[in-house]
Amino acid sequence: MADNLTVELPGTNGTTTPSGRQSLHSHHHHHHSARRLRHFLHPSGKKVHVASGPDDVENLRRKLSAIEKDVEFDLVVHGSPEHIEALRETHNHHENAKAALVEKHGDAVDEFERVIRDLDSLSNELHMVSDHAVQLDANFSKYGYSAHLRTKDSPNASSANSMFDVEEHHDWEAERNKGSSMTFWKKPIIRQYFHKGLLWRATEQLEVGSYELFVDLLYVGILAIAGDLAAEHATGKDLLHFIITFTLAWKFWSDIAVFVAWFDADDIFRRLWVLFILTCLLGYTTNIAEFYHETYTPLVSFYLASRLAGALYLLWTAYLIPMVRPAMISHAIIATIPAAFWIGSIYAEWPNRHGLIWAGISLDLIGPILLTTVQRGASWMSGSFNAWAKKTFEFWPGTSIEHRIERTNAFVTLVFGASVLGIIYQSRVAFGINAYFGKAVLGLAQAFAYNWLYFEIDSFNLHVHAIRRHAFSAMAWILIHLPFVMSYVLAASTLAKVVLAHDCANADPHELWEVYEARSHEHLLDGQRWFYCAGLGISLACTALISLTHIHKSPSSRKTRLSKPLRLLLRLAISLVILLLPLAHLTSLSLVATTAGLVWTVLLVELVGATCATEPFWRPRNGGRKCGYSARCGAAARGRVERSVKTGEVVRVEEVARGEGGQGGY
Repeated sequence: MADNLTVELPGTNGTTTPSGRQSLHSHHHHHHSARRLRHFLHPSGKKVHVASGPDDVENLRRKLSAIEKDVEFDLVVHGSPEHIEALRETHNHHENAKAALVEKHGDAVDEFERVIRDLDSLSNELHMVSDHAVQLDANFSKYGYSAHLRTKDSPNASSANSMFDVEEHHDWEAERNKGSSMTFWKKPIIRQYFHKGLLWRATEQLEVGSYELFVDLLYVGILAIAGDLAAEHATGKDLLHFIITFTLAWKFWSDIAVFVAWFDADDIFRRLWVLFILTCLLGYTTNIAEFYHETYTPLVSFYLASRLAGALYLLWTAYLIPMVRPAMISHAIIATIPAAFWIGSIYAEWPNRHGLIWAGISLDLIGPILLTTVQRGASWMSGSFNAWAKKTFEFWPGTSIEHRIERTNAFVTLVFGASVLGIIYQSRVAFGINAYFGKAVLGLAQAFAYNWLYFEIDSFNLHVHAIRRHAFSAMAWILIHLPFVMSYVLAASTLAKVVLAHDCANADPHELWEVYEARSHEHLLDGQRWFYCAGLGISLACTALISLTHIHKSPSSRKTRLSKPLRLLLRLAISLVILLLPLAHLTSLSLVATTAGLVWTVLLVELVGATCATEPFWRPRNGGRKCGYSARCGAAARGRVERSVKTGEVVRVEEVARGEGGQGGY
């Protein structure tokens, strides 16, 4: 399936393809879009063979040397400068030969070429209407195509005897007897890697595993505990405690996400390793409350156990996978260096301990980014250093973009869902429609609006995702999620205190069940007001910054009521208003009503502003919608349908369904 993907060479902004390079593919042989040229004859007389990747060069060379002992040949890597140059020379040679034929035979050559081009178009159309959809290709279009992408070939791709690799239909009955067995340990395989500006990736699609969702659930519960501890007294010391413990817990989650995305090791050992990291996370969590007193040392110990275990895993993979050995060793060193600061902080006293803590946090967060910057090279680096870095880090592990986005989306969904738990309380009166219920409803509507903004509004008309746009936009997208989730969790934890406060009318604490009555206070603390409003304001501003990292589509002919930059500017302004709301000293009900109203104002502006300025808001003039449907059928019926499409025969769907033993039509 992955061989269907054709790679576009990048333009200046990474999203367009210059026409000069496009001409190598676009003029002829459209029906070969699902095939890859495995060898061709160079004008010099040599046969040029194309290896699918750098790791296939030696295997293919040995195979060709045994098959073609007396034949001189060249071997190039697909997509490499040598491959492109050989294609250009061969292309120019055939263009000159074509010009000579035109000069000799005149219009007959043009007519012959037109017939071939028409046949190519018809063959391509038949292939498209009869072939199955490409799931991987659909994923790419969802987040924007990458200009630097290759997919690893299937096992038959290295055949030296076939000129093209043609995708084959699956024999589902044969697949039934090809099950695999469970193993304790498998040699890990790098899922994707960068080489000379190209991202090579395995054909298998990486999906979110069940144990990854298990990690998310545990982590969200831990974040709720940290938020509740901070919101209880809401002092500056509590805020500092929350930021430190939250950031360290974030590293647990991100480390697991990176290792799962980098390496394909679907075995029992992988699950046990994840269980060990989760055990460290659980031990870390049990020591959060007394962070400033007795439990700082065990808290740091559990954190270091997880980080150093990850470093050992990287060194082990460096030994097993020589191709990415320098990259793995470098990441292991970057993960180990901050341990010196964390160990040193154990022997320091408060408040001097903060200096070592923040040095360790900074290295843990920024270290991988600095390492990536060195690998990519920069203008401020010397030429010799850049050359050394490119040679040393020729192969660099890459992250599956689709997997990273889906993992982050799943995690944010759990954060939004967990935030609603704080507003749930129990009443003990027959008719409990009171201020408590009103604040809970407003909090629910507010969380719903955040979910709507993050997942639907900011993904609407998405052209290129931040991770595909550029390395720096990808880093920004990843880093901004840390303050976004942190501030939202802090606001959600404080909202639980705001909902139960009885500082307004129609809020009798005796109407609450006794457990919640004990948690109800007459007044909100000033710190709780600031935690709630600052958390909401910062998280709302972060959604605007996250949206700015993407490239969105612009309406081609219809103008929207309000442009995206103006809508985001308004969102940032409202974020500032929410941030300063504690200065108004509102009651708990008025505070929640105001913040919910402001968040919904942002949402409504986004909804109305994204509509067409020349169309009615409630229903477009041409409100009709069309929908296409598809169905699956077995191999026999599928072959019959494909033959019918090629011959023009009308297919009765009911007969196909009955032949498959399926449900007939109505």
